Amino acid sequence: MDARRLKGLRRELDTFVSSFAPCIKTGPSRRHFRTYVRGQVSDLPRKNVAAIALDAGVPPRTLQEFVGLHLWDHLGARDELQRQVMVRHPDPHAIADIDETSFVKKGEKTAGVKRQYCGATGKIDNCVVTVHLGYVAKDFHALLDGDLYLPEDWLADRDRCREAGIPDNVVFRTKWRIALDLLDHALGNGVRFTWLTADEHYGECGAFRDGVAERGLTYAVEVPCSLTGWTKRPRVVVPAKVGGGAGRPPCTPRLAWEAPAARPLKALWKRGGPRWKGFHIKDTQAGPVVWEARVVRFFPAAGGLPTEPVWLIVARNVLDEEVKYFYSNAPQDTPPEVLLHVAFSRCHIEQLFEESKGEVGLDHFEMRQYLALRRHLVLSMVSLLFLEEQTERLRGEKSVVEPCGRA
Repeated sequence: MDARRLKGLRRELDTFVSSFAPCIKTGPSRRHFRTYVRGQVSDLPRKNVAAIALDAGVPPRTLQEFVGLHLWDHLGARDELQRQVMVRHPDPHAIADIDETSFVKKGEKTAGVKRQYCGATGKIDNCVVTVHLGYVAKDFHALLDGDLYLPEDWLADRDRCREAGIPDNVVFRTKWRIALDLLDHALGNGVRFTWLTADEHYGECGAFRDGVAERGLTYAVEVPCSLTGWTKRPRVVVPAKVGGGAGRPPCTPRLAWEAPAARPLKALWKRGGPRWKGFHIKDTQAGPVVWEARVVRFFPAAGGLPTEPVWLIVARNVLDEEVKYFYSNAPQDTPPEVLLHVAFSRCHIEQLFEESKGEVGLDHFEMRQYLALRRHLVLSMVSLLFLEEQTERLRGEKSVVEPCGRA
């Protein structure tokens, strides 16, 4: 946000920040909270602790201590953010958006840092990964929560964890497990979703999809083309018991199931198949984005056996012929355009990451400690919510951020 616009919104910013005061007991910490958020929504080119502090005339060490040492309830601030989103942006068709983002880091001291796949560089790199929950309601979107992914080898080294400030009671969680925990916490805070979408890293996990369904949500998640299954429920045969021979009782063999071989998604229709139908996905500066789609009932394979049927959506970009595959547990009478709208709503959380890094400095942190990193995530979500709401309010002017297109 440019300096002129920020100055004009100073009163709105102070009112917004003051709503988080119950989570921060002391006056100095409340002032530091305001300083940090004000710095994140400013036009500073670099929004790390030192730059924000110096711009505000505050000793950098003081602001560092606020983020990493002061006693204030960052999780309570996260809960207050979720409450505010539900009060001001309720939607009976809200979509939960699950995704992760990464931050390139040098050295080995930052909590969770490791050579792993880094989306920021598109390769294996030394980085930190965080998992996030986004909220999509019509043209409004916000980040509701985020948590640090801690690799197994980190948590196996308790001395290293203690040096980075990771409590002894923190245990290893897969990324999809973190995602379900974020979802559980938001639901417990009264956040209401109808739908959920996620990329193929989460969509390919049957336990994740089952967990989403158990929580009463309808998903439309991307899946890799290597997953297998059937477009018609296969006939499954249980072999009869085999006799034990003369004078011996029949033996009970291990259950053996026989079914036609499941086929990979990418090999389902080498020729023919359901008719392709065109759908308008969104509008961009380059023009409308149109994909063709096939939507059929499908029986995913698990352990060589068919599971409950889902929708299989195969979508193909009409310009470059990129193909994406999605599963959905939506009811059978759900229109295909609704499934595609939800499936392609992942663009919202991708845009939120872009805005978080470009507008509020989500990736500018230089702290190494676990608590400081988690607090930085919360502060960044608070700052981004202010920008999103002001963008919505000032929609008639040039937006601070551009809205993501809808299907």
